[in-house]
Amino acid sequence: MSYITIFDTTLRDGEQSPGCSMNVEEKLRMAQQLDRLGVDVIEAGFPIASDGDFLAVRRIAQLVRRPIIAALARCMREDIERAAKALENAARPRIHVFLATSDIHLTFKLKMSREQCLASAREGVRLARTFVEDVEFSPEDATRTDLEFLCEVVQAVVDEGATTINIPDTVGFTTPDEFAHIIRTIRERTRGIENIVISAHCHNDLGMAVANSLAAVAAGARQIECTINGIGERAGNAAIEEVVMAVRVRPDRYPYETGVVSEQLFSASQMLSEITHVPVQPNKAITGRNAFAHEAGIHQHGMLANPLTYEIMTPQSVGVPDSRLVLGKHSGRHALAVRCTALGYTFERRELDEIYRRFVLLADKIKHVEDHDLLPLIIEVHSQIAGDRAGTPAANRAGAGGSFAQA
Repeated sequence: MSYITIFDTTLRDGEQSPGCSMNVEEKLRMAQQLDRLGVDVIEAGFPIASDGDFLAVRRIAQLVRRPIIAALARCMREDIERAAKALENAARPRIHVFLATSDIHLTFKLKMSREQCLASAREGVRLARTFVEDVEFSPEDATRTDLEFLCEVVQAVVDEGATTINIPDTVGFTTPDEFAHIIRTIRERTRGIENIVISAHCHNDLGMAVANSLAAVAAGARQIECTINGIGERAGNAAIEEVVMAVRVRPDRYPYETGVVSEQLFSASQMLSEITHVPVQPNKAITGRNAFAHEAGIHQHGMLANPLTYEIMTPQSVGVPDSRLVLGKHSGRHALAVRCTALGYTFERRELDEIYRRFVLLADKIKHVEDHDLLPLIIEVHSQIAGDRAGTPAANRAGAGGSFAQA
């Protein structure tokens, strides 16, 4: 089974997400969790960007020893030398150099010709190789780059010693079939590519970052660049938890393996949310609050019979403690009875029917019925039924004790 390298860029591209900046200690803490998660590469930062980023990369490189530690650099001498300095104590250092190659970036951002771009890419990789053996090159905005020119740039940097070629969908522009075609073309046209790792770095502007990443793998890429919770510039990056679990759940479609310890995914998600103060959206795949929550009565009945009816993975497989049956207006009697039992009470059918009638009226008003909402309702209904049986006047029933069966 082919191995997919997981390159985590939470601490670099992810941190560029508005509101997600981290200080040195927070980055180190997150890097240690990424190490426990089992990612293969941690892109720790962009050392030329600030003293804080330089120090974070340097500290992570010193203290996190198992994964490759990567530092980003433009194809500029000062960037590359700064990255090399930050990585000098790393057990497994990688310099990741990048240069835009699309005509729109060359014309309006860099004011550079294609010939100048090609020369700069060569020089950048050549310089980086004087510091480290592991050099990754990214042609920024690759998916909007003329394919012939993209192949020319890739060949040039492979000739200069790049060990990983990353193809970034920088603005989330591509589609799965198009991206697969780009990857296949590069593999077909590049001499020596059999000794090079092709990587995919996808953004989520059209909501296809994970789909594009998996399409790239199917076309021959063997590294995916991603982030915890999918954070990153604009709409974010491919989410590591979605990539990993797609491969894990569908080996029939994706016969690959990763080194990720999936049981650590939820912990990593929660840690990042706590550090950045950016909550995970409730319906986020894998790590969202509702990912293993069920409200509809039909779904709840199926879950109680066999969780596989509505869950394609166990919550424990990603580090979530358990599934949740959420009581709301769509819930059925079965789930209500289970919740009552969990609270320590069992009922006859007539009692449960009355509780359910009142529960539905309440659920229409307050969306989710929590235990503290349900208990007064249970006591009230039982009091009324107990009073009816004893012939107690209605005026004396309020506050009657719980003589119903307690499990």
